[in-house]
Amino acid sequence: MLTSGDAVAHTGIDAAALKPAECDVRRATELPLDTVTIDYEGREHLPDEETLAALADELDVRLTTPVRADGFDPLGDDALVRRLPASVGRVLVAGHPAYLTDDEQSRAVAPRLGAAVEEDADAWVGTESVERMALATGATQFELLSRSTVRDLNALRAAGFTGDVAVYAPTVLTDDEDAVLDAVGAYVSRRPPVARALPDDAATDSSATGRAREVLLAASGDFALVGTAETVREHVADLKSAGADLAVGYPARGIEAFLD
Repeated sequence: MLTSGDAVAHTGIDAAALKPAECDVRRATELPLDTVTIDYEGREHLPDEETLAALADELDVRLTTPVRADGFDPLGDDALVRRLPASVGRVLVAGHPAYLTDDEQSRAVAPRLGAAVEEDADAWVGTESVERMALATGATQFELLSRSTVRDLNALRAAGFTGDVAVYAPTVLTDDEDAVLDAVGAYVSRRPPVARALPDDAATDSSATGRAREVLLAASGDFALVGTAETVREHVADLKSAGADLAVGYPARGIEAFLD
């Protein structure tokens, strides 16, 4: 029987995405993976420079940076970028509104993405809500898994895009339905097509029943990597066959689920 760490290695996932509000990101060195991305969840959760540098001594580290946020704005206050260790790469994103002030949300994304990529040609660019802008940069595309990802990747490659694509997905290494719903039910319920299909006021965790449960379980397979290590491996293989270069898994049940 595979241990957690063995299971992760068996999936074909290339990198882990960690949320510093949920775990000590220094534990990334315990994972059976060579690459980690660290999500931005507000300045209060931003790892310090020493932590980032120490991680980058052992791993390929990328920090998500919202180009509209003070401290990361290439057309304004970029003080936090200037303090990042040179060994730490970046994932440039428009930024989740929950972590931006009203003033930051009002800033134009396109010129900031362009300027940031010009400064850091090795950066990845998050595509969520800014797909065309991200594609225009020519940088590595960092996109969320969806039910159309395989089709979109095939179309992108057929159109001649030769850049790299990294696909991000919440990951649950179990086929236990209740565990899957507790881990990603709320997440998938917020995806627009799922929200439209759900009954009003439906539970989104393991207490979901009937039509809501059916919708959520089906959507979990579309918007997340769920199931046994072998099932996830097959999904990752399909993504890579369609044109994905990297699969980035967020341990939706906590970092412990990705460790030995």
